[in-house]
Amino acid sequence: MRSYPRLYPLAWRFKRRHGQMGPTPPSEVRFKSGKFLSSYFPFRASMSLCCLLTASSCASSFTSTRPLIVHGVSRARPLRIPLVPREVAAPFSTRIPAGEEEAGLGSRLRWPAAAHRQRPAHLRIDESISGVVMSVLVSWSSEAVVMSGKLEADVVVIGSGIGGLCCAGLLARYQQDVLVLESHDLPGGAAHSFEVKGYKFDSGPSLFSGFQSRGPQANPLSQVLDALGESVPCATYNSWMVYVPEGEFLSRIGPTEFLKDLETFVSLDAVHEWKKLLEAVLPMSAAAMALPPLSIRGDWGVVSTAAARYAPSLLKSLIQMGPQGALGATKLLRPFSEIIDSLELKHPFVRNWVDLLCFLLAGVKSDGIISAEIVRPISLFFFIFCFFENFRYMFAEWYKPGCVLEYPLKGSGAVVDALVQGLKKYGGRLALGSHVDKIVVENGRATGVKLSSGHFVRAKKAVVSNASMWDTLNLLPPEVVPNTYKEQVEATPQCESFMHLHLGFDAQNISEDLGIHHIVVNDWSRGVDADQNVVLISVPSVHGKGLAPPGKHVLHAYTPGTEPYSLWEGLDRRSKEYRKLKEERSEVMWRAVERALGPGFSREKCDVKLVGTPLTHQRFLRRNRGTYGPAIKAGEATFPGHSTPIPQLFCCGDSTFPGIGVPAVAASGAIVANTLVSVSQHSELLDAIGI
Repeated sequence: MRSYPRLYPLAWRFKRRHGQMGPTPPSEVRFKSGKFLSSYFPFRASMSLCCLLTASSCASSFTSTRPLIVHGVSRARPLRIPLVPREVAAPFSTRIPAGEEEAGLGSRLRWPAAAHRQRPAHLRIDESISGVVMSVLVSWSSEAVVMSGKLEADVVVIGSGIGGLCCAGLLARYQQDVLVLESHDLPGGAAHSFEVKGYKFDSGPSLFSGFQSRGPQANPLSQVLDALGESVPCATYNSWMVYVPEGEFLSRIGPTEFLKDLETFVSLDAVHEWKKLLEAVLPMSAAAMALPPLSIRGDWGVVSTAAARYAPSLLKSLIQMGPQGALGATKLLRPFSEIIDSLELKHPFVRNWVDLLCFLLAGVKSDGIISAEIVRPISLFFFIFCFFENFRYMFAEWYKPGCVLEYPLKGSGAVVDALVQGLKKYGGRLALGSHVDKIVVENGRATGVKLSSGHFVRAKKAVVSNASMWDTLNLLPPEVVPNTYKEQVEATPQCESFMHLHLGFDAQNISEDLGIHHIVVNDWSRGVDADQNVVLISVPSVHGKGLAPPGKHVLHAYTPGTEPYSLWEGLDRRSKEYRKLKEERSEVMWRAVERALGPGFSREKCDVKLVGTPLTHQRFLRRNRGTYGPAIKAGEATFPGHSTPIPQLFCCGDSTFPGIGVPAVAASGAIVANTLVSVSQHSELLDAIGI
């Protein structure tokens, strides 16, 4: 086995100069492509970067503009070092022993053997005089992945998921000094993309809509991108393949197309009941569109930025609905299943289909999609907003005239790239490979974070955690956490985790009219939230550009938040027991893929085969027990707000309002950003983007 090389920074210069004692600050050597060489190792004088430089002395000297970053608070100057030739760079190839593959999810410690590369490594070393956190990056001809800068900010954001990036991007747009700290070496959290052998894989969401919409009716993510001046080019389509016990059919979105599918593949009774449901709830779409997600904030300023600003258009929409429609809207703050019951919808397929949509969008079935518990006036506004967002994407976006689905041409990673670009455009900073070990609380207030390197990053105004509620709790000193808050978090039920299957394969024998999305339901009677029962399949290379080598397809299959963590808890990832369980539990995905792709597909001939488990989720995405998020059901509990009992500590992401899903977490990040600035700044932004 070829071990990873160790590179050591020239930290001894700083230690001698400043009289520092003990081990040097930890260093991180990593690749933008996700290949992680070594990290957090102690300084050894016998093993320094000088060895590398001596070995490459035959190369011409240069001052690289490629990445290496040293964080500092004073000045920095480039250090001239020689280019490392190919023969010297060869030891840096990331060869991994066969059998140690793990579904990527941007995995930095274990990659398939075929994922190795042998290209010249370009280094740039910036020296800083004091207060440094040093990082040496080896990059494969790519741009810098970590931003240099001072170890403080107005707002420190923990985690670069969609929610964290939306929050940070808007704060930068508001001219706040914001620093995002990401433990991984790729941004995006559960939404990041990674590459293996020329195949670019999605690790999470792949079903999008509303990217191209603008104005008040746009979804939260689109509104954030609009505020940042960024866009995501997308391919559009209007159908997905469905494999259910009733049969197989191409399900088309839109108000009339789905009715035709029901008539053909289900029954006329199902058609009549679906019409009845649409007639009852589609008039709400105008009201949903009248309340822009970006107008919401988490304090009483919401009265100005949302209630007063959009009251006329919202009132107009309610008047157009008529008394009966307005009365029906109040019922929609109850569990959605109650609406179905009140309409006397009894057809099993209609009820199952609504359950499926609810589960895919929010992690719960129709009996848990909305809560009616209203504990204070401002919560009412959040509950209404929460309903509008879920309603918008379950009916208004998918069953209104002219609606389409969208997929980013460069993969779902393009969404993350656009948010990062917007963040950088307005002066925000992103530090990858910067693991937060603890949230620092001084005098009862969150004042910053401590990195695993031991360095302290000060937050002058606020700390925002994009981690889950359970992971955020673990970052806090136990003595500062109120017992009621701790008990509430620990008592919150969790959605289960995921199984993932990432494949790269030849497209030669695959149908040319293959669709991008497929959903397989094995047994309605078990429920859509039962394990091993529902499999989602995405083949983004059908529409995406450059996501797979020529003549190839890239595929991501997964069980959507239904894999029990308890089956995997305590297993050694290197054990035969773990490998055997991976093989057994991934079989349902293999069968679903074979059903969707047809006889031309062969699992034995795949170029890339990666299987991910709940332990993969827990390890690489740093999700407590690998969870999908809180399993909060209507009438039983509510999603927490964005403030915490610790002053200056806020939370965003799927553990907060409005909940689980890309639109919801984008909205949560925007709400926190809006809350941290004045009402006048918030209103100016709404004016600037025309909503």
